[in-house]
Amino acid sequence: MKKIGFIGTGVMGSSVVKHLLKADYEVVVYNRTKAKTDELVQLGAVWQETPKKVTEASELIFTMVGFPEDVEQTYFGEEGIFAADVTGKIMIDMTTSTPSLAKKIADRAKFSRGFALDAPVSGGDLGAKNGTLTTMVGGDEEIFEEVKDILAVFSSKVNLQGKAGSGQHTKMANQIMIAGTMTGMTELLVYAKAAKLDIEKVLDTVGGGSAANWSLTNYAPRILKEDYTPGFFVKHFVKDLNIALTEAEKMGIELPATKEARDLYNQLMTQGFENDGTQALIKLWWS
Repeated sequence: MKKIGFIGTGVMGSSVVKHLLKADYEVVVYNRTKAKTDELVQLGAVWQETPKKVTEASELIFTMVGFPEDVEQTYFGEEGIFAADVTGKIMIDMTTSTPSLAKKIADRAKFSRGFALDAPVSGGDLGAKNGTLTTMVGGDEEIFEEVKDILAVFSSKVNLQGKAGSGQHTKMANQIMIAGTMTGMTELLVYAKAAKLDIEKVLDTVGGGSAANWSLTNYAPRILKEDYTPGFFVKHFVKDLNIALTEAEKMGIELPATKEARDLYNQLMTQGFENDGTQALIKLWWS
């Protein structure tokens, strides 16, 4: 399987495509903003003007777009993936979306004699650039076995979590954990500054103990440099936490810490920082 389509070449998607090209796969690309594919085309990717045309030119189609409504349009729109003949083709949605939409896509793929997996990822822009994403997959084991070596091209860990939708549920669990580490890291910085501590020394110290975590290691240094460029957009994190809380409500469970994190990030959005990286949460305390 050498012909791969990739729809959605944003911050993370473009890095994934680069890894696929480097591994000698033929890659066809589409993005709503065509300019975001220019570098990839220069590196050997081929542009197609609609998701339908990408699908027609590919055996395996990846999607990595912004919101569930974008996923819906990409698959079910007039020029979407399912407007093409998907017989025998495999579709993998890497967008963080809803478990119910993942199931809907899998059911439609099966009806159309194709196959679909949901495979959201964690690791942010650095994980995508370094090819060390964690990929959480939902769907049929037979199809997973067929594509897991391709997923490993840009991932350091790839696991099948269960049936369709299970990848999305696992990503929600991941985002719940990140909500805690991001708020914890932010309040650590706020407290350390108020106590007039040497913040870099504090980070070096607590980062070597039980407070160590990915957010602290990767985002605290960016904050100290006032670097709020998005490895992961605030608006996308709010979307993810809303999905997690909706799914939790369906299962009859309360997640008060996650709800508080969602509310804090909502405040950040209302202040106009929705296109910053998630480390911009500090702006609620530091101007």
